[in-house]
Amino acid sequence: QVQLVESGGGLVQAGGSLRLSCAASGRTFDSYTMGWFRQAPGKEREFVAAITWSGSAYYADSRKGRFTISRDSAKNTVYLQMNSLKPEDTAVYYCAARTAKRIVTTPNPWDAWGQGTLVTVSS
Repeated sequence: QVQLVESGGGLVQAGGSLRLSCAASGRTFDSYTMGWFRQAPGKEREFVAAITWSGSAYYADSRKGRFTISRDSAKNTVYLQMNSLKPEDTAVYYCAARTAKRIVTTPNPWDAWGQGTLVTVSS
């Protein structure tokens, strides 16, 4: 099973940017659908963005235009570029992978998870 390690979280002021990275182990990275979720304190884990093996991206409506997901097969890494950050974007961000090709926006069908990286946006 693939193992995922996130990095790139931190403290940023509102309006700033961060790029999260998720490094995946294993030789079958290209076959995985990759995604990002986030979980704020006291809230459920919610979908942020996902990208298929072929590079097709899908975003939660509220993140369209501000967040960009991408993947680099040579580095076995998926990225989440976050711009124009808002205090309500504060959360632990999790990388996820699934072997099925279809993107789903609920957490349960995803096969593997990283440990999460904290993003804090100050006002």
